[in-house]
Amino acid sequence: MNTDTLIDQLAGDVPRVPRRARLYRLGGGIVAGAIVTLMAVTLGLGVRPDLAIAMHGFAFWMKWIYTISLGIGSLAVTAQLARPEAPRLRRFWPLVIPFLLLGAVGAVEMAHVPTADWLAMWLGKSWKICPWLVLVLAAPIFVGLLWSFRRLAPTRLRAAGAAAGFTAAAWAATLYCLHCPEVSAMFVLTWYTLGMMLAACVGALCGPRLLRW
Repeated sequence: MNTDTLIDQLAGDVPRVPRRARLYRLGGGIVAGAIVTLMAVTLGLGVRPDLAIAMHGFAFWMKWIYTISLGIGSLAVTAQLARPEAPRLRRFWPLVIPFLLLGAVGAVEMAHVPTADWLAMWLGKSWKICPWLVLVLAAPIFVGLLWSFRRLAPTRLRAAGAAAGFTAAAWAATLYCLHCPEVSAMFVLTWYTLGMMLAACVGALCGPRLLRW
């Protein structure tokens, strides 16, 4: 028996995998972790009392559009890195668009307030704890993604870990919006993003150990 015949026989018994199996698998891990994160936000931190009113304002939806768009974009990158072949990450350049758009919104906001108020807008009232809360709240979702990766085949483990960490933090930040009262675009751009980057760094450190297969 030659090598080609052996490969054909081995491959003939492999069941067909649904085209979007990776996304379903990763999505399941995110949902499972997000349930835990949502419980932590609602029971631990508490939902902001004016949430119903805030949801009629621009600031709340600005935060959600930013975090959800990053969550979707980073999930696509994570799904690509979950495959064994070398990914073409250049196709995911639209992921920078949310940063640029929110930066533009922040610039417009600051142009309409006195310069003496810029520091207060940037720091808000929770800048010291916001990135760390995003990082901690991302942990359950990151664990869910680690479970998802058990049935996947990443080869760039550090990059896959970083992408998974960023994805987890983006969705954690989305749920954190239910508690966070900050309204400045520059606050969100700086401190939310810092929390996501911290999670990406943790994922990059853990990836080579936890994603090995």
